[in-house]
Amino acid sequence: MIQIGKNRLKDLKANFNNKKIAIIGDMMLDSYFWGDVKRISPEAPVPVLEVENEFYRLGGAANVALNIQTLNGIPLPIGVIGYDNHGTIFSSLLNEASITNDGIIIDDSRPTTTKTRVIAGSQHVVRIDKESKIYLNEDIEGKIYNLFESKINKIDAVILQDYNKGVLTPTLINRIIMLANKHNILITVDPKFNNFFNYKDVTVFKPNRKEAEDVLGIKIKSNEDISDVGKKFLSKLNAKNILITLGEEGIAIFQKDKEEKRMPTKARKVADVSGAGDTVISTLTMSLAAGANILEASYLANYAGGLVCEEVGIVPIEIDHLFNIAENGN
Repeated sequence: MIQIGKNRLKDLKANFNNKKIAIIGDMMLDSYFWGDVKRISPEAPVPVLEVENEFYRLGGAANVALNIQTLNGIPLPIGVIGYDNHGTIFSSLLNEASITNDGIIIDDSRPTTTKTRVIAGSQHVVRIDKESKIYLNEDIEGKIYNLFESKINKIDAVILQDYNKGVLTPTLINRIIMLANKHNILITVDPKFNNFFNYKDVTVFKPNRKEAEDVLGIKIKSNEDISDVGKKFLSKLNAKNILITLGEEGIAIFQKDKEEKRMPTKARKVADVSGAGDTVISTLTMSLAAGANILEASYLANYAGGLVCEEVGIVPIEIDHLFNIAENGN
């Protein structure tokens, strides 16, 4: 079982301060309509939601940026939004959070990726997605790369946050990884189905169980299956570390020429898993940038993921809460 001493935790927490992390990927806006249903529409046999509250949150790669911020880091989100009302709301949320929008490019050929959740009482009724999954055109792709290149000497790590919404193209992925490796910058990846095997030569590659199953076309049923998959990814991707998140079963950690490690989940109660993956990659990257080894970083990320699962809705991890819980070991 991995443990971190109190003095080491104190040092790591101090080292989190002002770590500069670029987050490149699919920026999203989460929209919520919450209210009550008291009648059926006369127009069609559907419930009528009487909206009592409407609110917005940063989602996708922007939620990762928010987690970096609440962990005392300095996030640099790099991605695209549309020239639309949701893009305006997205920009205002960044501004409210004191997160720079220097890396946000407006692409008027696509909408701002928005997930609208309609909630009646405590029941999630429907989700409405507005998005484009088409890859960026060469002009926007070039702008994103140039932005990253201009910041390369000012950052401690880069997170590639892929939700398959078109921002991370195969060409862009390869160019970013080559440049980051050239400058010895940490690279962590949260992948999705498309581009999965394009993420070669990175510091940490972190798929979850479903993503691993989907890309390999198998069902992971046993510990042996997990081991086989981890070793396969290590070999195929030439990553320094593979982390497979397993939900309630915790995290499996694979390193080149080292014994596989398992870490049980730290969730004491699960209220909502939304955003947990964003929190895990954020905490993992901040920990590594702060000087943690992969086991220490996974330990803290595991705690962080468990803590946000205890909250309803997508909430970022707070640094004091994380380290207080990790120090007390519960």
